[in-house]
Amino acid sequence: MAKYEKELNGDFDEILNSIESGILNGSMSASLEDSCDYNEGSSRCSIRVFERYSYIGKNRVSMSVTLFSSGNGPVHLCAITSGGSQAMFFKINTWGEESFLDKLKAII
Repeated sequence: MAKYEKELNGDFDEILNSIESGILNGSMSASLEDSCDYNEGSSRCSIRVFERYSYIGKNRVSMSVTLFSSGNGPVHLCAITSGGSQAMFFKINTWGEESFLDKLKAII
């Protein structure tokens, strides 16, 4: 598992659209598995779950991306990858998870 958190300034929808298009266009095997959006007053939360094939790890890797904003404050980003290990009892070969997260960091 790999995790990335960042506080962003900018338009919530523009950030979300940049992430979605950047991830989906950045890898031939990337897909948006599911999503949900919540609005309560001036607060917004969007969750996206992406998946792609990791050529290095020879397996599929998922990435959950959560954006949260309240009012005119910053947009909080939390991204967590998972699924990059091939071992049964401990994690080895997490390159695919780190690589997937690096794609998001480049978009941000």
